[in-house]
Amino acid sequence: IQADGTDGNCVTFVLHDEDHTLGNSLRYMVMKNPDVEFCGYCITHPSESKINFRIQTRGGLPAVEPFRKGLNDLMGVCQHVLNTFEVRHSWGAQG
Repeated sequence: IQADGTDGNCVTFVLHDEDHTLGNSLRYMVMKNPDVEFCGYCITHPSESKINFRIQTRGGLPAVEPFRKGLNDLMGVCQHVLNTFEVRHSWGAQG
């Protein structure tokens, strides 16, 4: 974690062994928060498997809060998709 401000409202998180799959999905989830002023990510270099994920918030909200919420919300969406797939897949196999 690299914090630019002393209050922690503008932070760059370095995520290792990740790419656009997580970066774009997480960016979408974090931007749903109205207290997030900016959220973006970049791939540092094609030969490196890490992304820089930057969040800037307003109103004194620590950037780590929408980061954690975005990760939890994304895990919830993924679990819902998996459950739906498993239910429909098992139903199709029986019918």
